[in-house]
Amino acid sequence: MSIVELRVPTIGESITEVTLSQWLKPNGAIVKVDDALCEFESDKATLEFPSEAAGKLIWVAKEGDDLEIGAVVAKIDTSVSAEESTVPVAETPKKETAAPAEEKKSTESYASGHPSPAASKILDEKGISADKVPGTGKDGRITKEDASKATNTEAEKPATAPIEAAPSVPKAPAVRLESFGRNERREKLSRMRRTIAKRLVSAKNNTAMLTTFNEIDLSEVMALRNRVQDQFVAKHGIKLGFMSLFAKACAKALLEMPEVNARLDGEDIIYHDYADISIAISTPTGLVVPPVQNVESLSFAEIEYAIKDLADKARNGKLTLEEMSGGTFTITNGGIFGSMMSTPIINEPQSAILGMHNIQERAVVVKGEIVIRPMMYVALSYDHRVIDGSSSVTFLIKVKKMLEDPTLLLMDL
Repeated sequence: MSIVELRVPTIGESITEVTLSQWLKPNGAIVKVDDALCEFESDKATLEFPSEAAGKLIWVAKEGDDLEIGAVVAKIDTSVSAEESTVPVAETPKKETAAPAEEKKSTESYASGHPSPAASKILDEKGISADKVPGTGKDGRITKEDASKATNTEAEKPATAPIEAAPSVPKAPAVRLESFGRNERREKLSRMRRTIAKRLVSAKNNTAMLTTFNEIDLSEVMALRNRVQDQFVAKHGIKLGFMSLFAKACAKALLEMPEVNARLDGEDIIYHDYADISIAISTPTGLVVPPVQNVESLSFAEIEYAIKDLADKARNGKLTLEEMSGGTFTITNGGIFGSMMSTPIINEPQSAILGMHNIQERAVVVKGEIVIRPMMYVALSYDHRVIDGSSSVTFLIKVKKMLEDPTLLLMDL
């Protein structure tokens, strides 16, 4: 027997442990080289683990196990080939289904359930069917005594029936607690959910986080989208969404206000002359924030394609560690779930995050008149150690002006 041990590979510099989320091959299966055996869930992404040898798979770890880098996941018995593992299918089901029929024939006979002449006479007089009377005679035959007992039993029923049929006072139904759902279940947090929890608590505890709010009139943005949408789709093959407009406005404001685009590193502040904007994407396993790089240099169509590509990969668990790394600023859109207002938590080590919310038609005053406009509340959470309150307010006002008058954004003014 030749055994090959399969161990958790090195995935990234910062990753020391993974979780075996699910086996893709059953225990004892015959596998080939490079067959996907299982999936590992790391802090940032889900990865498939391929087989390094061909042979019989022997599980060592179980689904849900936390494994350190280098730990044994499985073994491959290379002495077993696909030909040797072929086992003929036994025809046991046919024998099992035939057995009850044979037993039934051996226990049943003509006399079974058939009344004797005397018993038949009694049953006829009392109007009782022989099918309802169990026989205690030889081979299950109904005897005269069986018929007599059956008539006595039937005769007692009418006497008791009227008493039960007409209760004088209706009784309240008894409450049985066991009839209500009281089930509980315990599930282990996924590695991604545990990582999200740690980072959110860390951001709350380790930053001087503050949130400032403003509102944006999206009339002009919506009019622009309606006006150019068909041409945009015809030329680029993708729709012009709100996210690319917000991302572009934020990128422009970030380059004008580098402190909002900076991060704290010990006693130093690191500034960036580019805007890598992380986009919060909801997935079945949790929230991920892969960045779109150099948003300031991309066209609206390129931003839309980049966001769509990252979203598709995130929801299918195909994001790589490189695609999850980096980012200088984050945008999260709770409005797609109907959120009116929230205070988003900073995505460390970044210093600020913009929260978009639901668009609602509200009555607002414009030039002394009350009008109905599509309004959105926006929130900027920021690390007060890096960003002053005046800078945060100024940043939001810049974004607000560019979105309320998109020509400023399009003309780079």
